Amino acid sequence: MIHVYLDDYRRCPDGFVLARNAEECKQLIQFEEIDVLSLDFDLGWGQPTGDEVVRHIVSTGRFPSRIYLHTSSVSGRNSMYHTLSASLPDRTQLFGGPMPHDLLDEIARNHRG
Repeated sequence: MIHVYLDDYRRCPDGFVLARNAEECKQLIQFEEIDVLSLDFDLGWGQPTGDEVVRHIVSTGRFPSRIYLHTSSVSGRNSMYHTLSASLPDRTQLFGGPMPHDLLDEIARNHRG
């Protein structure tokens, strides 16, 4: 299983695969088993947003184990959270904010391992 971080600007945390745009993230979701997925909403001027990724997850049923929403866009976070929570399977945990530091530290340690 991999961990995926979707963001066009922020530095990717250690132990994560970086997706800089919605299409890259959708490809990873389609072809990889994902444990932790952390989503940004705004992905550059005129580019598809995190909502595109969320719609892909819901339409394909390929839900990661844990989803975090690290975006600074309140409206984007609310939109993604609402769409995901309406279809969330029992096996997936959804968090309406960024990953906690202890989780980031654990994944980085395991990656360096």
